[in-house]
Amino acid sequence: MPATLKILICGGGIAGNALAFWLSKLGNDVTVVERWPSLRVSGQQLDLRGPGIEIMKRMGLEKAFRSKQVGETGIEFVDSSGRQRAFFPVNKTGKGLQSFTTDFEIMRGDLCRILYDATKDHVKYIFGMSVESFEQDDNSVEVQFSNGSKGRFDLLVGADGQGSRTRKMMLSPDGPDPFYSLHMYIAYFSIPRVDEEYIATSYLATNKRGIFTRRHDPHTVQAYLFYLGDSDKLENAVRSDVREQKKVWAELFQDAGWKAQRIIKAMQDDSVANDFFTHQVGQVRMDSWSRGRVVLVGDAAYCPSPATGMGTTSGLVGAYVLAGEIAKHLNRSNGVDNADGAAGLLASALEAYNSQLRPFVSQVQQLGPLWVPASCWGISIFNFLIGLAASLRLDILGRYVLRENIQWDTPEYAELPQLGSSE
Repeated sequence: MPATLKILICGGGIAGNALAFWLSKLGNDVTVVERWPSLRVSGQQLDLRGPGIEIMKRMGLEKAFRSKQVGETGIEFVDSSGRQRAFFPVNKTGKGLQSFTTDFEIMRGDLCRILYDATKDHVKYIFGMSVESFEQDDNSVEVQFSNGSKGRFDLLVGADGQGSRTRKMMLSPDGPDPFYSLHMYIAYFSIPRVDEEYIATSYLATNKRGIFTRRHDPHTVQAYLFYLGDSDKLENAVRSDVREQKKVWAELFQDAGWKAQRIIKAMQDDSVANDFFTHQVGQVRMDSWSRGRVVLVGDAAYCPSPATGMGTTSGLVGAYVLAGEIAKHLNRSNGVDNADGAAGLLASALEAYNSQLRPFVSQVQQLGPLWVPASCWGISIFNFLIGLAASLRLDILGRYVLRENIQWDTPEYAELPQLGSSE
């Protein structure tokens, strides 16, 4: 039998729970710690693309996913009067690249619940706790938890998002910050529905601002405000409380036109937009995703940014490859009856995770210049060109903007259970 590992995963989100899914299927002793007091089921709409769809199917979760998927019909671009200038429908054929709206749209909370329900009987979840520090040697990692207790594990995994605390503890405090800003800010929140269809709507305002809405249920609309550029006010607001963040965004979009007034009014009502979140958009780029017996997965390791459309897919694919390489290498532990041998196999697995996934991540993170027109003239030109592309059925969003069209074959791991068809 292959060696059984005692593994601690920091972060009960999508990447962490997906990794727990695979590692627990292999018989490992898996614990997930999440600093939130319960499963965090807030968040906006997500999608799966390319290999992410394939991995979800291999997990045997397609039926559960389909039962919760969002029925978005496509994305439209509108001008300040609300007139539709372009429309790109969802790709329902099951073939080729997905459009902006994929055939696999779901709310973040629903996907978290699906993964949690698929793992809770085999994985120990501890909520309201985090890792404060850790020390490692060649054979184990000793962890100090926020409640004062300690634990010893064979492997510590950081799956705690773009601002990962595990990553900060893993890296040298004097080293460079692996977060690279894309000079863009986004605010996310939900507001009551006002006659919107099940469609994504994009509107560009002057001064490099934009509004984006999506609807996922009969009563609620997801609203997004974005600004492309450097802003001292927004940079400071990200580190302030929610009330200050909302104030800065409201001032910035006061004269944005279209439905801006109605949206920012709803945003400022804390009883309505109680899921407000804002952050600076960027990517996490690292030469290696592990140090000794500590490894990162998902946004903590290789956040591609929302601009790629591949964040959730990257988390699922990364979890699959990490689990697969651990299974593959530790399956060779037959006949290895000493700690040094097992440690060497785990180190080889983490190296293989890095080399196997690197080509995928490198392509996903390739971005052209992010551009949003600043003037009324520039917006008019953009609306004309996007309308022309839509009328000619040129899916420029799926092919040239989003990063789904990559050349990478999803690896096969005989050691991992195949619970569903990837066809």
